[in-house]
Amino acid sequence: MIWLTWRQLRVQTLAALAALVLLAVYLLVLGARIRGAYDDTLARCAGGGGCAGQLAAVADEYGGQVDLLGYLLLAVPGLIGVFWGAPLVARELEAGTHRLVWNQSVTRGRWLAVKAGFVGLLGVAVTGVYSLALTWASGPVNTLLNNRFEPALFGARNLAPLGYAAFAVALGMTFGLFIRHTVPAMGATLLVFAVLQVAVPSLVRPHYQTPVRTTVPLTAPLISGLTKIGTYGEIGGLRVPGGPWVVETTEILDSAGEPVGHTDWYQDCTNNKSLTEMPACLAGGNVHVDVSEQPADRYWTFQWLETLLFTALAAGLCALSSWRIRARLT
Repeated sequence: MIWLTWRQLRVQTLAALAALVLLAVYLLVLGARIRGAYDDTLARCAGGGGCAGQLAAVADEYGGQVDLLGYLLLAVPGLIGVFWGAPLVARELEAGTHRLVWNQSVTRGRWLAVKAGFVGLLGVAVTGVYSLALTWASGPVNTLLNNRFEPALFGARNLAPLGYAAFAVALGMTFGLFIRHTVPAMGATLLVFAVLQVAVPSLVRPHYQTPVRTTVPLTAPLISGLTKIGTYGEIGGLRVPGGPWVVETTEILDSAGEPVGHTDWYQDCTNNKSLTEMPACLAGGNVHVDVSEQPADRYWTFQWLETLLFTALAAGLCALSSWRIRARLT
């Protein structure tokens, strides 16, 4: 069965492995360049102080490449589920070749287990190598930005991609069994996987552990780094020192805890000051926000929890597929 499965998937497997080798070589070269630039910058500014600006330039130079590679890694498990998982059984059902196998000594359960195990382990291995190489290559940039809890970054590093890959293969296989046609199963797999990749970071991940409530004084540097300052005090993109994940923020508050968005001085700062003057103007009002955050030291706990969540979903789908193929499929 293993040899038969390999024969059926050898073209896709060899193409994926060739792409993985090329990508790994690129990541090794990129990682060496990033680490060289990082070490050289530290050496140049050692003892002179003021490394922050030079290190920020390193992060800016390589951040775009790292982000693009991360987005690609987020897509890889879904593509594996679509092109490996969905056709795994659906193609056999469409062609009727499953009946030939079942008339031999191979049971339905063993047939499904071997095919799912081979493709699942291969998908996890491919994704794992990519994740390992990208995590290593982007290490200095991640250290400088201190933002590894950001949704896209969290899902494209370390353990989480392995859980996504296992789930995607099981999802595609299950849709193939129930839909029994390859192309519709591929479409359903892509749709459901994409929806979960959006829903889990926003609806599930923030609640793996109870967020911590805290108050963050808004200094001029923090205000300068915001991605949004609303007309009436709403903010976005707050990055708190220490690297926690800011799940939710209030609008800007004064020292008494009252919103400042409708006050005259706030409107003066936002409407009559330049972009370079506004942060100092707002910070001069002794303002703060209340935030719900996941502390940075929970990162690995969240990585394990998310990996286990998707692995459990994969196991449930495999159990459902096993029941389907034994009890009802003809």
